[in-house]
Amino acid sequence: MPKIIFLPHHELCPEGAALDAEKGDTVLDVALRNGIGIEHACEKSCACTTCHVIVREGFDSLNESDELEDDMLDKAWGLEPESRLSCQAIVDDEDLVVEIPKYTVNMVSENH
Repeated sequence: MPKIIFLPHHELCPEGAALDAEKGDTVLDVALRNGIGIEHACEKSCACTTCHVIVREGFDSLNESDELEDDMLDKAWGLEPESRLSCQAIVDDEDLVVEIPKYTVNMVSENH
């Protein structure tokens, strides 16, 4: 069973977390299921960038991003070569280390 290690984030998981995932889960679903409230303003439809994460380890084990996700990522704050939308990043057999960026581009955040 693969693990997703979320690096510490000052608001969402200050201590970080090591979570079990199932092959075929999205990174976002694993986070939400375990109380890590990554924003997802478009309800996981790949229509925004609020669930942007940076995959520090295990990036190549994820499914390939498609053109729509790549276009959305171009609008993300803090974009890096290993950036993915967590609602589109599907876990395979390899462990992942994931960083949640400090900021997100969300004009209508319900938690603020």
